[in-house]
Amino acid sequence: MRIVIQRVSSASVEIEGKVHASIGLGLLILLGIEDDDTADDVNWLCQKVARLRIFDDTDGVMNLSVTDINGETLLVSQFTLHASTKKGNRPSYIRAAKPLKAVPLYEMFVSSLSAETGKEVKTGVFGGMMEVALVNSGPVTIIIDSKNKE
Repeated sequence: MRIVIQRVSSASVEIEGKVHASIGLGLLILLGIEDDDTADDVNWLCQKVARLRIFDDTDGVMNLSVTDINGETLLVSQFTLHASTKKGNRPSYIRAAKPLKAVPLYEMFVSSLSAETGKEVKTGVFGGMMEVALVNSGPVTIIIDSKNKE
């Protein structure tokens, strides 16, 4: 399971020209799910995200988590995070989980992250064509892969 976390001042998802979800200060998370991902990956990542200290404290040091600042979270599924560009110029998405496997893990991620942060996690629509807008604060962008645990 791979996530791209962006610290944002605001973010939103539009579907067919209408705002589906939006947040203020918090995290925009892009989530890619692989075939071999499990509930363990979900739990590890959600705990990591809820405690990741990437917001400034009063001294301007990144020392606070999204939970500490009572920030919001917007989660967007993105199978292209598992693109392989090893051969040729057309990415292969063979490692990305199919919806039958991915949807339950996506839903588990939403509920687990909500429990970890104590706040509703707003979402896009799994598999939907979305327009994602954000104001990246910092900029701060972090990539975490549950298989590497770096």
